[in-house]
Amino acid sequence: MNEIGLTVLLILGLASFRLTRLIVFDKITEPMRRPFFNEIEEKDENGKEMIYLVPKERGIRKWIGELLSCYWCTGIWVSIFLIALYLEKWLLGEIIIIILAVAAIGSILEVIVTKSLR
Repeated sequence: MNEIGLTVLLILGLASFRLTRLIVFDKITEPMRRPFFNEIEEKDENGKEMIYLVPKERGIRKWIGELLSCYWCTGIWVSIFLIALYLEKWLLGEIIIIILAVAAIGSILEVIVTKSLR
């Protein structure tokens, strides 16, 4: 097994963070998540309509819906995928990992800058 140093671990961690957020939360992947959830509309105490996403009731769609609704669960599978890409030493895999890590740094900096401007 290849030895993974601190720098590689940091890059893989950042890439895992960004890809997990992309899959679980980002608007661009919402169409991918939609088949695995039911939308439930409820009104809160002020009469405002709230929409909740609940995993489908059974089968593979339920399993995938539950996976996609759990940031931690999705993060494990994403980490396995990214480590496999890294260990295979494919150039495209390394490029994807670096892009995700750089995007993660950008995301983190954006949150810091936005909070400091408030």
